[in-house]
Amino acid sequence: MFWTSYFLAVLALILAWPVPVLLSRAQWPARAPFTAMVLWQAIALAGGLSMIGAMLVYGLEPIGDNLLAGLRGLAGMVLRNEPTTALGFWHLFALSAAALLSAHLVFTLLLTYYKIERQRRRHRQLLELLASPSDDGPGTVVINHDSPVAYCLPGGARSVTVLSDGLMAALEPDELRAVLIHENAHLSQRHDLLLWAFAAWRQALPWFPTTRLAQTAVNSLIEMLADDVALRTESKGTLIKAIAIVASGSPAPVAGQGPLALAGAGVEDSALSATGGADSPRTTASRVSRLLSPKPPLAKGLRALVLAASAMLLAVPTALLIVPGLLG
Repeated sequence: MFWTSYFLAVLALILAWPVPVLLSRAQWPARAPFTAMVLWQAIALAGGLSMIGAMLVYGLEPIGDNLLAGLRGLAGMVLRNEPTTALGFWHLFALSAAALLSAHLVFTLLLTYYKIERQRRRHRQLLELLASPSDDGPGTVVINHDSPVAYCLPGGARSVTVLSDGLMAALEPDELRAVLIHENAHLSQRHDLLLWAFAAWRQALPWFPTTRLAQTAVNSLIEMLADDVALRTESKGTLIKAIAIVASGSPAPVAGQGPLALAGAGVEDSALSATGGADSPRTTASRVSRLLSPKPPLAKGLRALVLAASAMLLAVPTALLIVPGLLG
């Protein structure tokens, strides 16, 4: 148990600092955004599991040879008032910290979801008053605004893509089509769920610089993924011009949930930062640079290696926590 807690603590530290920093500075994610997205999710999940697991295993060490035995011993102390003399101060401290951190992460995840859903509901109500249906298809509405604005508002069957009069006047038909494909990709691939998870992670641990790095990286990656969908039917030149036109726009005159915009133009609540950084000039510049100077996709072997590493990141702490108890 001691060496398990030590290993998990070291793994948590590595995943909390050097690994995210190195990954945020790497160039290859732009060549394989989906693979990089999987790796970021694995880092976040494995890091949290290792951090909580290290504290939990250390705290239970005096009352069990493995996690399951320790939990049974702890249950006996809590439910049957068995003596707790085997647990020292630091063991109790570690157990309390693990419980509080777990509760904090779950509570922040649920609270962030509640806030996002509340803002989306208000936003949708305003759109019902201010927007009119578009001829570009169901689920698309137009707001009366001179600046070029495009964003989507997730909501399952109620999802909607919002365009402005200014955008429709500034774009050619093929450019407008690229915008719609891009926004629909955000909705069909449920990028809002990824943004929710990483926004909650940052809200829960705002003092960790890596939460900001992860959120910024994920925002950029989802934009690249949506760009790649648009490129299946539209040319690079068309998409680049559309990105530049949307990026020149100002925020829409509708308050509410942050957009998943083609260049991030639209509405954003900085408190939630549900899209935090997706509309930054840096993100737009990186997307345009990626299109202007395309690099070959990451080799299949390297992509498979990264995916295998992601699976290992999740499997190792899980195995260390569960397998000894099952074998015992």
